[in-house]
Amino acid sequence: MLPFKTILFATDFSSASKVAFEVASALARDYRARVIAVHVVEPQTIGFSEFGSYVGPEEELGEAMRLLRLLKAPSSAVTMEYRLLEGNPASVIVETAAETNADVVVMGTHGRSGLTRLIMGSVAEEVLRRSPSPVLTMRADITVRDEHEEEVELPETMATWFSHSA
Repeated sequence: MLPFKTILFATDFSSASKVAFEVASALARDYRARVIAVHVVEPQTIGFSEFGSYVGPEEELGEAMRLLRLLKAPSSAVTMEYRLLEGNPASVIVETAAETNADVVVMGTHGRSGLTRLIMGSVAEEVLRRSPSPVLTMRADITVRDEHEEEVELPETMATWFSHSA
């Protein structure tokens, strides 16, 4: 098993991200690793189309930082760091993984497919392709148990390992 010292946890505050944080916390607790919790705010964009102008997405930065800080370390042996960044989410997550020498990136995925994925794209998929670190993605549709606890009540999850190969 890899010795995790730095875990980059990327969140969009979704239910899948909540599950991913539980897994990142368990890894951090077991390895006494540092967790860097990152949320990326996309800059407000203005565009024009044949249907008129488009403005979005816009996110309240204060609220985003408040939500980040609600994420608490699983034990006193784990150090939490919070980063609220701006830019293209996948690019910023990949850059932050490289900058921090993250041993693993843990993030949720919505599990979109077909036309929805084509239109909306997939941040997780782009991070999987470009990350210099292994990436652990979590979906909210399969049950996970923590072997250190009798039974943990978590939303259903699915974990998939991918790693970047040079």
